[in-house]
Amino acid sequence: MTDIRENFINALVDLDEVKCIDILNQRVKSEEDPFIIIEDVRKATDIVGQRFEEGRFFVSDLMMAGEILNQIMEILKPVFGESKENKGTIVIGTVGGDVHDIGKNITSALLEAEGFNVIDLGVDQPPDAFIEAIKENKPIIVALSGLLTEATESMKITVDAIKEAGLRDQVKIIVGGGRTDEETREYTGADEWSDDATAGVRKFKKLAGVE
Repeated sequence: MTDIRENFINALVDLDEVKCIDILNQRVKSEEDPFIIIEDVRKATDIVGQRFEEGRFFVSDLMMAGEILNQIMEILKPVFGESKENKGTIVIGTVGGDVHDIGKNITSALLEAEGFNVIDLGVDQPPDAFIEAIKENKPIIVALSGLLTEATESMKITVDAIKEAGLRDQVKIIVGGGRTDEETREYTGADEWSDDATAGVRKFKKLAGVE
């Protein structure tokens, strides 16, 4: 099993779409725990993010990784199943200056499987986009995603803008991404943080009061 996990991670990091999906189908057919597969996706995307920050990967590579991830999640969605219960609306988006959407997309898929209505704003979203989404969708939680170190400042600016718009007391805010930690939460003024999609979903449920 270790070999197939390593091969899957390497295929995703190498952006080998055919090999990655072929191995994924083998793992699903063997009825492997989908959360183990998600953990491997997280490991692979961490490496992709590192390569981008090191200048070894470019935006086109991130887009390719995102496309492969979308296929992965489409295959995994039926495995996770879908909850018929509507647990509330969550607005999620990658903050301004950051075009990473891999972690955000994994989180969105897991939240939908849990029964949340997810409004995905996409990437590189300015504060105004989140403010308008709050006004229009009345979410219980707003999730600010970002992988780059610089995204922390954008998260703070966004939280501050939500405060200035008089909407902060209407929503819970969670910041997420590979570089986020408790210090990030404190600096940005968010209610919670997560650097892991699977563990993050538990935090979403806690914030929503549906544990």
